[in-house]
Amino acid sequence: MTTAPRRLTLLAAAWVLTACGTPGGSPDPEQTAVDPAPSASPSSSPSSSPSSSLPAGAAVTHAVADLAASLGVDPDTVEVVAVEGVTWRDGSRGCAEPEMAYTQAVVEGSRITLRVGSRTYAYHAGTSGRPTRCDHPTQ
Repeated sequence: MTTAPRRLTLLAAAWVLTACGTPGGSPDPEQTAVDPAPSASPSSSPSSSPSSSLPAGAAVTHAVADLAASLGVDPDTVEVVAVEGVTWRDGSRGCAEPEMAYTQAVVEGSRITLRVGSRTYAYHAGTSGRPTRCDHPTQ
């Protein structure tokens, strides 16, 4: 088990490395660490995001805390698998809900992949607000 300071250092390092993107260009928006072939029929409900901006490390910390609380586990059991910079195709941030309308503009953000035991979980974020869990990614 890792200690909290070590975990935060690893999270910050992972964010810096992924924020740099691919050599000679921006990160691949089609890349996914959770499921290489995401479900075509989304059913997750993106929650509204506050207008305040969260630093990248804070977004990861929030995702870890949110997942731990929703599963009823200690946050130290949540492993950060990947943090990727992503350009989402629209305001759904890659987690569209049927019959919902979203802004039709690209949204810069991140995809946070977490693991508890053998199961992985995706959190999607824009540049502002808190990341939300996305059980059925559309992007």
